[in-house]
Amino acid sequence: MTETPNHPTRPPAVERVSGREVHRNPWMTITEDVVRRGDGSLGTYGVVHRTPGVVVIAIRQDGRFAVVRQFRYPVGSRRWEFPAGTVDHPDEDITHAARRELAEETGMVADTVTVLATLDVAPGFTAQQTSIVVAEQLQAGSPSRDDTEQDMTVGWWSRDEITAAITDGTIVDAQSLAGWAVFVANGR
Repeated sequence: MTETPNHPTRPPAVERVSGREVHRNPWMTITEDVVRRGDGSLGTYGVVHRTPGVVVIAIRQDGRFAVVRQFRYPVGSRRWEFPAGTVDHPDEDITHAARRELAEETGMVADTVTVLATLDVAPGFTAQQTSIVVAEQLQAGSPSRDDTEQDMTVGWWSRDEITAAITDGTIVDAQSLAGWAVFVANGR
């Protein structure tokens, strides 16, 4: 198998000529970059910039997995997915972010967290990466959800229920699907 770099790379044939910020809010920044290709032609890229993300595969002592259901405005529907979020500030460690997101969304506190992989979220339009983290040795606590998570519910599903939910289209969140694939590929 050929090695793939773990860091962002730009082919020398694509040079950034200029760029400007076209939108900013608390969750993202969007830039528009003008580039020059190797043949001299110009092009434009819109890039969504977000802080690193985390998807948490939390396993209770009885072998059941935490899933959350919440309203997702862009798709206009409630979705089942694994607990997830982004780092709160540039210095926040991804394992800290995973523990924080799990506690905020489910109330569970993890004694053990393990990073399995870091993935590109959607490299066609965003530079964001997300880490797939397994959380184990859980202790119950109280959720501390933000305003966008007020309607969130928590379920504890078996491995077979997760597989069925993926197969029947109940779980369609791409990051959750990628997280489960990484989890299974790691022999978990």
